[in-house]
Amino acid sequence: MASLQAARGPGARAGIVGINVTPFVDIALVLLVIMMVSSTYIVSQALKVELPKTATSDEKVTRTHVVTIAKSGELLFDDAPTTLKDLEVALRAARTSEDVSLVISADQAALHGRVVEIIDTAKLAGVTKFAINVERSK
Repeated sequence: MASLQAARGPGARAGIVGINVTPFVDIALVLLVIMMVSSTYIVSQALKVELPKTATSDEKVTRTHVVTIAKSGELLFDDAPTTLKDLEVALRAARTSEDVSLVISADQAALHGRVVEIIDTAKLAGVTKFAINVERSK
C-alpha cells in the first residue's frame, strides 16, 4: 500500500474497486413490501362477483331457434312477431319434440330486463342451452 501511495503522491485516494449493492437491495425490498401491501388493499376493494361457469359441449343440437329483441322491445321468434306468452308456448312445443338450443339476438339499445325476461321464459319452457348473438368489434 505504501508503494501505491508513493506512486500517486501523498494524499491521493485509491479508486473504487467494487460496487456496494446493499443500498440497491434495500430499495428493492422496500418497493416489494410497498407493492405487496398496496396490492392486497386494491384486491380487497374490488367487487365480489361470482363469475359464470361454462363447460364446452360437443353434443349435437337438432334445432336452433332464434329470438330477436328489437330496440323498442318487440319480439321475433324465428323471424315471426310474437309475444312473451306465445314464445313460451312455442318453446314448450319445440322442446317436447327435439333438443332445443336458443340464440338470443338483442339490439344494443334493448333493455337488459327484457333479455332476462326471455331467458327466464325459455328456462320455464325447459330450454337449457342458450347463446347470445354478438357482433365482433373491428
